[in-house]
Amino acid sequence: MTDKTIGFAICGSFCTFGKVLSRLQTLCDEGFKIIPIMSFNAFSTDTRFGSAESFAERLENMTGNKVICTIADAEPIGPKKMLDLLIVAPCTGNTLAKLAVGIADTPVTLAVKSQLRNARPVLIGISTNDALGTAAANIGTLMSRKHYYFIPYRQDDFINKPTSVVADFSQILPAATAALEGRQLQPMLLQ
Repeated sequence: MTDKTIGFAICGSFCTFGKVLSRLQTLCDEGFKIIPIMSFNAFSTDTRFGSAESFAERLENMTGNKVICTIADAEPIGPKKMLDLLIVAPCTGNTLAKLAVGIADTPVTLAVKSQLRNARPVLIGISTNDALGTAAANIGTLMSRKHYYFIPYRQDDFINKPTSVVADFSQILPAATAALEGRQLQPMLLQ
């Protein structure tokens, strides 16, 4: 059992939700208190992968906590020092771009800003089709900043989607443990 509280923020890479939620269960099973956070799109968009309402409901049932889905509800994360670690997984290219330039206009981006105000760790689980394209600069920017850590990642289909990268979500627990210790899990780039 652990006394650590983790914010788990989900952005709109809908195809990864199943993998991410199964790994979130691992964190719950390890005894972490989990505060779920969803971006506006993740919270409100129904897709071929499932309804937004069903994902939010699963998050709440799994964690025992209400989903933070508004900017107002995300704002107290920093002032109240609510989280020991904030995980953003999946983290889309759009969210990466906003974080790289300091835009805080969604529940997820404001949660990150609020977490960083106390120099507390943020763990990023990349899932974007343009990671080795336009988003590469944003990934590099965040990699060079203090308090940002990454779940190890790889190209997910280098033949058909040569710029696409996705985190190895099976490494959420060891990556979280490392981030809580102030270190980056290695290797970060997987084959």
